[in-house]
Amino acid sequence: MKKLILIFLIFNSFLYSNTLQKAIDNASAYSTIKLSTGIFLGKITINKPITIIGIDKNVIIKGNNTGTVITINSSDVTLKNLIITDSGNRMDQLDSGILMEKVKNVKIDNCKILNSLYGLKMYMTENSIISNNYITSQENEIGLRGDALKIWYSNNNIIDNNTIDKSRDVTLTYANNNKLLNNTFLNNRFATHLSLSKNNLLQNNIYKYNSVSILAMGIHDTNIVNNRITSSKGAAGIGLVIKGGSNLLFENNTVSYNGKGLYLDTKYKELGMQRYIKNNTISYNGEALHFHISIKNNTITNNKIFGNIEDIVQNANVTYLETNIIEYNYWDRYAGFDINGDNIGDTSHKVFQYADQIWHNNNKLKFFYASPILTLMNFVSKLAPFVEPIMMIEDKKPIMNL
Repeated sequence: MKKLILIFLIFNSFLYSNTLQKAIDNASAYSTIKLSTGIFLGKITINKPITIIGIDKNVIIKGNNTGTVITINSSDVTLKNLIITDSGNRMDQLDSGILMEKVKNVKIDNCKILNSLYGLKMYMTENSIISNNYITSQENEIGLRGDALKIWYSNNNIIDNNTIDKSRDVTLTYANNNKLLNNTFLNNRFATHLSLSKNNLLQNNIYKYNSVSILAMGIHDTNIVNNRITSSKGAAGIGLVIKGGSNLLFENNTVSYNGKGLYLDTKYKELGMQRYIKNNTISYNGEALHFHISIKNNTITNNKIFGNIEDIVQNANVTYLETNIIEYNYWDRYAGFDINGDNIGDTSHKVFQYADQIWHNNNKLKFFYASPILTLMNFVSKLAPFVEPIMMIEDKKPIMNL
């Protein structure tokens, strides 16, 4: 058993010399520094396994508005019950509340990271736990804020029960086998941005008031399950963007009150089943499912799709492909019958573009959506089509009742 040395530092006023750094430098490996209420100078560096715990409220580690407040260069470090604030504001230097680089087994628990350009940077960090923290950025315009979490080439980490508020993005790039669980994302730009990563899990998170809740680009073998994605706002206002990648499971999520629920952009040359969209509630969005190019290689089953202004939108006039499996979904626009009472429609549910393909392909005409003239054109087109309608999707076994 490693020897544990307790170092008690009690301060009740501002520290004008970096006493905390001196205590860290003088402490033995695997010792614990316990801090009472006070303000401790930041820009500290941790080069050994050590634990720093705030034993009272308002234990503040304060930077001087330059550089990074805490730099962790050692594995087996724990920070708990601390308020970390006032990093620098240089984007080119990625000034942060906490920087972790080439480390393992780090724990950041029950901390507040405030007024810091970037919240927490994790470079080549593994087997670490970021839990129960509140992270926000500096009060800049949203594009000039840093990322609450910047996770780069970092694997096998757990991000659990944090609140991310008024930051720019949470980014995972070349980051594999990570778990984002039970977090709350509020008022961010890209609340979770996954890029070129695989085997990640997003589960039981809450997304609200973000511009884009989840942006997934070039990801593989990723599960997004049991999340609540609501009220995405701004010019984008998208719940989930999927661009490229393969073997993505999107299951048991609630996607409601967004401008666009799901935005899917397939790769031109992709082959085989790529996306599994199952057992979700997609409701009261401007658009439920927006396909940028082709509608192919999707399994869309057992979803509840209702209350949306548009169920299906497609940017390009591309023929619907039989490489999809679309069945057992509930559509509130389904107009068929169920004579044998098995709760499955006797005819398939087909979604066509009629006159609405005019504004689907020209965003400027969306201003006239639901105007009397477009409504009349759509009605006449369905009654007696004067152009060949485009079938976008077909659910061969639609569910009649929820």
